[in-house]
Amino acid sequence: MDLFVSANDGKLVRDFGRDLFPADAGPDTLSLVDAGAGRVLRTVEVVNSIVGPPQAVALSPDGRLAAVAAPVRYDRAAEALTFDEVLQLVRFDADATVEEVPIGTHPQSVAFTPDGGRLLVTTVSGELLVFGLADGSATLTQRLPVSTGRLAGLGVLADGSAAIVSLRDEQGAVLVDLVGPDAVARPERISTGVSPYAVDTDAAGTWAVIGSVGQAGKAVAGGASVADADLITLVDTAARPCRAVDHAAVPSVPEGVAISPDGAWVVALCMAGSQLPPGRPGHSPTGALVLFANDAGRLRRVCELPTGAAAQGVAFTGDSRRVLAQLYADRCLAVYEVSGSGLADTGVRIEVPGGPASLRRAG
Repeated sequence: MDLFVSANDGKLVRDFGRDLFPADAGPDTLSLVDAGAGRVLRTVEVVNSIVGPPQAVALSPDGRLAAVAAPVRYDRAAEALTFDEVLQLVRFDADATVEEVPIGTHPQSVAFTPDGGRLLVTTVSGELLVFGLADGSATLTQRLPVSTGRLAGLGVLADGSAAIVSLRDEQGAVLVDLVGPDAVARPERISTGVSPYAVDTDAAGTWAVIGSVGQAGKAVAGGASVADADLITLVDTAARPCRAVDHAAVPSVPEGVAISPDGAWVVALCMAGSQLPPGRPGHSPTGALVLFANDAGRLRRVCELPTGAAAQGVAFTGDSRRVLAQLYADRCLAVYEVSGSGLADTGVRIEVPGGPASLRRAG
């Protein structure tokens, strides 16, 4: 099996650039997905949202424990979103139990270390939370101040020695050393585009990719986005300090970025104007999935395919041959094949009960 988890927002419907909250909306959910079989294995009710990085979910290496962040509810009386300050842990036992852990801040992205011993959580308060894991229990062991602004995406190196954390408000990314008993933020910064967001790492500890969502990711942006091109950044993680080695332009708001486990391919799943209402400059009825080859540290654009509107998370399968893309407005995961000639839509769609908003592969 090739296990993934998809967190799905059941309350918010994205309709031609408008956010609607229908009265008959279902609950938010977490789906455990076997990409090899192309089906959902289990679905559990949680609290989640499209509001936040598409890495607000993670699955432990053994596939038994999931973490879910971005807990957002809709207050219908106030017609406003409310942001919970809890982390949710889902144990895939016979009952699929859900535990809410108060953390005093709103969590963003989550990731397990490869040995399954720690869980990392980025927050809007600028802290990186570190949980120790043992026998299915999580204990908060450290609150590491990383930024004076919001943190966003999070990617752990394959050997578990460090994590890359994107600094959404301060700009750039920071390497957090995980070798000792305590996590330590390194003083160096990795260059990115504006509003760095999702982060992904390969299986060899050699490369990482960071997507930047531009002015649309700024707290003060409001409705000012006009679908400007944005950037993705290739990072050499074998070097110390880690460094950005290439940047590539992509369509606006690359919500999800991923690098293949073998490090050969990079994809960016972009809103591409589909987040804007008709009549606004830059509007598009579809998003875009863009494939790049990693030519020894240089990003070479291979092809681009249209996707569903308001697409979110994206991830490679373990064999580096397929890509799962969350199509939020279509409420499904789309499966694409990768080859030397480019991307091909397999036509496979894995339906989920809500708008898929965050995606991670086990590990």
